[in-house]
Amino acid sequence: MIVNLHERALPGTTPQAAGALIDSLADGREAAALWPAARWPPLRLDPGLEVGARGGHGPIRYAVSDYEPGRRACFRFDPRIVDGHHWFEVTTVEGETVLRHVLAGRPRGRMRLLWPLAIRWLHDALIEDGLDRAEATLAGRAWQPRRLGRWVRLTRTAAAPRRRTAARGQ
Repeated sequence: MIVNLHERALPGTTPQAAGALIDSLADGREAAALWPAARWPPLRLDPGLEVGARGGHGPIRYAVSDYEPGRRACFRFDPRIVDGHHWFEVTTVEGETVLRHVLAGRPRGRMRLLWPLAIRWLHDALIEDGLDRAEATLAGRAWQPRRLGRWVRLTRTAAAPRRRTAARGQ
């Protein structure tokens, strides 16, 4: 079972402002204030951020299973990959606004091997980039991506030739 939690306290931010970041996922473009599409595959949902919409990012597929505008967006994975969900939510902890991402589920098939070896590290880096981007957006400054860890850089490099080949249709 995977339970993966990332959260960021956003001092001086209202839950409504943080919730608008979750709602920006509906944009499906680099303009989304939460998704770091400049460095990661864009999150695409058809027809947009609404219950039943299908999409994902890169090879990871999911569908919107719950959406509370300004508060929470929950996605159900393709059960052949992970039997579970991941979600973004805004909450308040001790009077402070917190933006949280949770992934919970059982990996299936080859994901049982890929999650601990590669996907987990890529996922963690992507989500931390998203939280950094959210924090920068709310502070009114440009997002400055942090340096990726060695294992993440290596994994991305190893996967790059396959992405280029797939893009050419070979």
